[in-house]
Amino acid sequence: MTGRVLVLGGTGEARRLATALVDDGVDVLSSLAGRVADPLLPPGEVRVGGFGGVAGLTAWLRAHPTAAVVDATHPFAAAMTAHAAAACGLTGVPLLRLQRPGWTPRFGDDWRRVDSLAEAATAVAGFGSVFLTTGRLGLAAFAGLTARCLVRSVDPPEPPLPPRATVVLARGPFTVSDELALMRQHRVDVVVTKDSGGAMTAAKLTAARELRLPVVLVRRPPLPAGVPTVATVEDALAWLPDR
Repeated sequence: MTGRVLVLGGTGEARRLATALVDDGVDVLSSLAGRVADPLLPPGEVRVGGFGGVAGLTAWLRAHPTAAVVDATHPFAAAMTAHAAAACGLTGVPLLRLQRPGWTPRFGDDWRRVDSLAEAATAVAGFGSVFLTTGRLGLAAFAGLTARCLVRSVDPPEPPLPPRATVVLARGPFTVSDELALMRQHRVDVVVTKDSGGAMTAAKLTAARELRLPVVLVRRPPLPAGVPTVATVEDALAWLPDR
């Protein structure tokens, strides 16, 4: 294809898409939100930092001719996904949402689905030891918990945190053995996570199943109406030439 492709990234799918496009000689600009101090950078040109909402992204698209935008941000990056849909609608730039499928429960799973982090905090209020794997930006929702809380994130989280929080700084992927050892070490009673999907962070679900621990799973936010969506990098590559 000809013309520049803007990939809204920060996920493994975004990096794989950028790699494939660069290998094919396509002009790619990957945009990262800048929320991680040391992000894994894709090949090709990279910009770090937000656009400034719908108005900022609209202005950017008008100033930088773009053949297509692929929104490959995290399934819970709802604001960026909404901004991309609105800005592409205003400018007429074709937009594709690349989003990995959510997780599917297996035999033996005790999953308790909720719609928000606040609901997740309410759901675990009666447990003695909670493993929080929801990311560092939403931890304020759990600040009122009196249980022991194991918090894992890539970068140090900022307060407010639960008063009895133990912070583990680590970047995945993690093996099932890693997760089993961590949960046993901290005597975890319940796991809290978002329905991010994919294999990179699924080991904790397998570990919870083996330990017969309940998992409080936050549902994904809905996608904007009318935006075509694919589940794989291969499908995104097939969609792009037609633009």
